[in-house]
Amino acid sequence: MKALNENLKVSFYLKKNVCRNGLCPVMGRITVGKEMVQFSCKMEADPDLWDTRAGRVNGKSRHARKVNSEIDKINVAVNARYREIVSVRGEATADEVKNFYQGNASPQETLLNVFREQREQYEKRKGITVAESTCRNYGNSLARLECFINSHYHVSDMPFRQLDYSFIVDYDYYLRIDCRMLPATVLRHMTYLRQIVRIAVRRGLIAQDPFAGYRPERPKPSQRYVPMEELNRLAETPLESKALEVTRDMFVFSCFTGLSYIDLYNLTGRHIVKSGDGLVWLNISRCKTDSESRIPLLDDALRLIEKYRGSGSGDRVFPMKHSSHMNRQLKKIAALCGIERRLTFHMSRHTFATETCLSQGVSIESVSRMMGHKKLSTTQIYAKVTHDRINEEMKALSEKLKGMYVLAS
Repeated sequence: MKALNENLKVSFYLKKNVCRNGLCPVMGRITVGKEMVQFSCKMEADPDLWDTRAGRVNGKSRHARKVNSEIDKINVAVNARYREIVSVRGEATADEVKNFYQGNASPQETLLNVFREQREQYEKRKGITVAESTCRNYGNSLARLECFINSHYHVSDMPFRQLDYSFIVDYDYYLRIDCRMLPATVLRHMTYLRQIVRIAVRRGLIAQDPFAGYRPERPKPSQRYVPMEELNRLAETPLESKALEVTRDMFVFSCFTGLSYIDLYNLTGRHIVKSGDGLVWLNISRCKTDSESRIPLLDDALRLIEKYRGSGSGDRVFPMKHSSHMNRQLKKIAALCGIERRLTFHMSRHTFATETCLSQGVSIESVSRMMGHKKLSTTQIYAKVTHDRINEEMKALSEKLKGMYVLAS
């Protein structure tokens, strides 16, 4: 402890210009490096018995024992507060030690503490307004940040006032090079960190956004939907096991309905309703956003419901497995079907927007309503205009404009 506290000095003296009833106030002095602050110890001592060099009361009287005991307690408390701040921040000022000792401030408003606070808020809302996967990703991101701060700065936390542009760049490098993460994963971790920084800015914990000027490497855009030819191959190829067949059918069902994994997992019979005109609809509230989603069921989707009727646990429609298990099986299925692209379950939702709907002439506004999006801009992320769609629309435009204009010869 001596090495840790070598910059700290705690001393005591009497304020002799203010005496009442023969007693003077005892004052404390905290010195860290060249910085010094004073504070009241909220007790009095007899100046005739005061040892200026030792900063204590001479003798073994009741008065001396009481004052010296309080001085010892203050000394221990100030040293403890100093060690606590240094263990978190790596350094401490005399003013910070005094404020923390007096209860006016604490080292709690630090990067990781605010991150943990935000994660706890997400945990309370898990399954209500926050998806379980978001909570899991948030926890993973917190663990990564803890490892970075510990390995690069050798402290257990970081004060917001030490966050600057170089910290952001170093963390980006750590994720990209040391952890060998792909751009999309790095972007997710940096997005979570940016959320915490914005909270700190709103609370006045940091004056300037350290992300100013930071431009993360964006992942190269990839085709996230399955083309119709590959989807047909996926649906028609015989599979070697019942487990793979179930996963394939769940993926295809989502391609026809746009349901995310968690909404498909929670799908029950009460979500399937028949309208007055005989059409069968899915009527659900999305788990992620709690927004309403109404989807008319295509014949192929209805056939899959009939195929798996009564096979789900409880009142669930389908016998769904864990998402990671299904994603592993989709890799096997893709190989068996001669599909080279890497399949994930979430690609079915992109396929619904692009291939099942937009490419067949369904308006993006209708797609947005069926997918339960609150903003049309969100749907635009999922929906991609294919070359076939452009080709068909331009053919129709050509027929419509035929003979309408005569070019001058």
